[in-house]
Amino acid sequence: MTRGGQTRDRQDGPERKCIATGEVQPKFGLIRFVIGPEGQVVPDIMGKLPGRGIWVSAERSALEKAVKKGLFARAAKQAVTVPEDLIAQVETQLVRRVVDLISLARKGGEAVSGYEKVKDWLVKDYAEVLIQASDGSERGKSKLSTPSDGTFIGWLTADELGLAFGRQTVIHVVLAAGGLAPRVVEEAARLKGLRAPEGGKTVKKDRRAI
Repeated sequence: MTRGGQTRDRQDGPERKCIATGEVQPKFGLIRFVIGPEGQVVPDIMGKLPGRGIWVSAERSALEKAVKKGLFARAAKQAVTVPEDLIAQVETQLVRRVVDLISLARKGGEAVSGYEKVKDWLVKDYAEVLIQASDGSERGKSKLSTPSDGTFIGWLTADELGLAFGRQTVIHVVLAAGGLAPRVVEEAARLKGLRAPEGGKTVKKDRRAI
């Protein structure tokens, strides 16, 4: 896994052009949209909906530009309807995607939560990804460090992480190396672009945040 949090084998994957920035980049760093049967712009987070894809960088500023400048209609070469909450839809769907992947990792024995369990995995060098709730206590979070050459994710809330573990709230989570970890990191990187830098918190220097 690279310092930026992406797996090396994905760097040479298919590329697409962002309609807002004009940049060509690997498609896993963008959001795909399609035009629905009634001309509405529809987010396609999973990249599986039928129709010609329209791609926008997974950054709030790029999405805002695409909406304000009418770039979806230009790319589609037709009149389109852009939902007022389009960006919120994208963020909500990305959160659900990340939460679902973490939940799958938990069910497969690849993820644990709770301070003591997380600390144990970190001490035993089982973990590759450290996830901490953006609204958790800074004092408690500062006692745990990201694994060497690992990845830190800090822009999911305690409520959101709780959904992955069937609890009301969760502050600390770690993912084992391999398995679903690269996919969690990849989707979390897209979510980061829709949220405040580092989930509204400062990342310590010893953490490699995606």
